Amino acid sequence: MTDYKQLNALALAYVGDAIYETYVRDYLVREGQTRPNKLHHMATHFVSAKAQAMLIQKMLDDGMLTEEEQGIYRRGRNAKSYTSAKNTDIMTYRMSTGFEALMGYLHLLERKERLEELIAWCLEKAGETNEG
Repeated sequence: MTDYKQLNALALAYVGDAIYETYVRDYLVREGQTRPNKLHHMATHFVSAKAQAMLIQKMLDDGMLTEEEQGIYRRGRNAKSYTSAKNTDIMTYRMSTGFEALMGYLHLLERKERLEELIAWCLEKAGETNEG
């Protein structure tokens, strides 16, 4: 498949989940975190459904996303998932799925610069939230 714009939103989210988590893990290790338990605990502040929903809402509120990116987010958010939300409400879970779909979309289209721009912003915002 080469037309990733037509790819199922949940497939985009599947890829986006892995991509975003890889960037978060890389960031934490580069920041000097090396203990596995601490790494896992810190990573959840960035990759949990609650954190991702907060980040995507902030992106939308700040007008950071293009129309195309907003559309991909909405497709992911509105996709009918057959898995249930763990430790969160359904709306938060759906918003995080939309967040992951956007990350997967940018990755598959090889828009690395834009992907890394958004992820850097997310790491900064999530870091601020965790410090305060």
